[in-house]
Amino acid sequence: MKHILLKLVCTLLLTNTVSLLSAQHDTWNQLLQEHVTSTGKVNYAGLQSDRQQLQTYLSQLSSTDLSEKNPSEALAFWINAYNAFTVELILANYPLGSIMELDGGSVWDRVWINLSGKKYSLNDIEHKIIRPQFKDPRIHFAVNCAASSCPPLLNQAYTGARLDEQLNNQTRKFINNTLFNQLDKRQLKLSKIFEWYGEDFGSLPTFISRYTQTTIDA
Repeated sequence: MKHILLKLVCTLLLTNTVSLLSAQHDTWNQLLQEHVTSTGKVNYAGLQSDRQQLQTYLSQLSSTDLSEKNPSEALAFWINAYNAFTVELILANYPLGSIMELDGGSVWDRVWINLSGKKYSLNDIEHKIIRPQFKDPRIHFAVNCAASSCPPLLNQAYTGARLDEQLNNQTRKFINNTLFNQLDKRQLKLSKIFEWYGEDFGSLPTFISRYTQTTIDA
C-alpha cells in the first residue's frame, strides 16, 4: 500500500511539474495564435498593441530556473526565448523596414537578453547553447531571425510535451516549401541554411529524404 501511495504521489508531482512548465509559455502561445498566421506571417502592429503581455512573458523567462527542466522542456524554452526576444527587438524599433537595419546588420551579436542572471545575444542562444548542447538540426527550422530568408515563425509556443512533433512538422513544411527549396532527385536547389550549417545535417540527401516524398538520390 505504501508503495502504491508513493507511486501515486510521484506521478501527481511529475504531472503538475510538466503542466507548470508547459503553462509557462501560455502567454506566448496566445500572442502567436492571435498575431501570427498559420503560414508564419507576423502582424507586428497587432503585437505592438499587446507588447506589455510579451514583456511580462519575457520577464518570466528571465527568472526561470532551467535546472528543473528536462531536455525537451529546456530546448523548448530556448527556442521560445530566441523567438520571443526577436519579436521584442522588432517591436522596440517598430516600425522597421528590415531587422538588417539594426546595428549595421549585426543585431544578432548585440548582448542584451537577460536570462537567469546572464546576458546573451541571439547568436549566443543559437550557437553557444541550442546547437552545441542539443545537437538537433531541426532547430534551424524553429528559431526565427525575422529576416525573409528565415523559416516562418510557428504560430504556437514550443512545449516539451509536443516538441518532437512540432520540430518534425516545421522541418517538413520548410523543406517542401518551394519558396525556400526546389527538390528534384537529380538536382537540389536548397536554402542557404543547408550550406551555412551543413555540419549539423550530415548527409543532406539522407536528412531531406526523411521529410519529403520526393525521391532524393544520395
